Amino acid sequence: MNPLVAEVLREMPVIDGHNDLPMQLRALRSYRVDGLDTAQPDFHTDIPRLRSGGVGAQFWSVYVPSDLAEPDAVVATCEQIDAVYRLTAAYPDDLAIAYSAGDVERAWAGGRIASLIGIEGGHSLATSLGVLRAFARLGVRYVTLTHNNNTSWADSAVEDPRVGGLNDVGRAIVAEMQRIGVLVDLSHVAPVTMRAALDVATAPVIFSHSSARALTDHRRNVPDDVLARLRDNGGVVQVTFVPYFVSSELNAWSLALAAESARLGLPGAPDSWPAAPVPGAADVPAGPAVADDPALKPWLAANPAPKATLAQVADHIEHARDVAGVDHVGLGGDYDGTDVLPVGLEDVSGYPRLLDELAGRGWPAADLAKLTGGNMLRVLRVSEERAAEPLWPLSAAR
Repeated sequence: MNPLVAEVLREMPVIDGHNDLPMQLRALRSYRVDGLDTAQPDFHTDIPRLRSGGVGAQFWSVYVPSDLAEPDAVVATCEQIDAVYRLTAAYPDDLAIAYSAGDVERAWAGGRIASLIGIEGGHSLATSLGVLRAFARLGVRYVTLTHNNNTSWADSAVEDPRVGGLNDVGRAIVAEMQRIGVLVDLSHVAPVTMRAALDVATAPVIFSHSSARALTDHRRNVPDDVLARLRDNGGVVQVTFVPYFVSSELNAWSLALAAESARLGLPGAPDSWPAAPVPGAADVPAGPAVADDPALKPWLAANPAPKATLAQVADHIEHARDVAGVDHVGLGGDYDGTDVLPVGLEDVSGYPRLLDELAGRGWPAADLAKLTGGNMLRVLRVSEERAAEPLWPLSAAR
């Protein structure tokens, strides 16, 4: 590791915006949390690799599928939140629940990794401000306005816009989120929703795991005009490592694979959301991937998937810096939420290698520290200062 990078990580560890380990714990372990203090090759994440990756704070995503009925999504989200609390309780010497910027800094002072909670999709709110406030009281610090389906009040990046970004209900939800100190996360939403949220935002917004659309024309990425608006808003785009978002070649390959699957009449991806575990139940094995269908083998043999690279991720970070400014970039790997990862960033231990790449491109220590965690720590603190009625649980120090 570059000595400059080692010093940066000692002073300002990584605050990563999005990790789907809770989903994988449900899918593969029936929410068992044992063994995570040792190497876990089934996951991208375990405590030793978080340590070696310089991760000092992790937003754990409490994702549930956006095609669930909203009442079912509320229940499943509660189960995911419970998994985060059980995870941190199982490793008190390594992990600490955090609700505020101060809590994050206190976890670092105690040698622990701060654990924050982010809801991935407004469907989990069931169009209820009461549910939003209840989740805030459980410690949720961000809500992604949509996942891959529109809600009745916000448009997703994946479906055709239906309400013009946000309708009156959506604007009321955004306002209430900021009133109670819950960050508005604009990953997964349509560009029209990004702009609509920025039109009414009174506190910084985030993109918990998105990259630059100017470099990879993927619908999940952020257009330059939106990146530019983060300067005035004070928000942060946490650049993600999802290969399809950072590699134009791999994005084109995935579209070609989808077209070939459609030509062959193959079904879409199987439902990979297992039922909630019950006492005495066996672990639920992961379902097959679409690409495992034998009918696709000839096409896959003739069209091997390109590899995304660490350098491409660095390109997206630099583009976001150039457009939004160095005060508005961060990191959101999406570990355990994607099936493949760029070469060099295969698991959560990879952050120092990415920082080495950026240092080699001339990034000074002060700018690297903003990227790793300084910018996100500022956003947390400003959201707390501007909240009229913060509802997350009170820490011992407050």
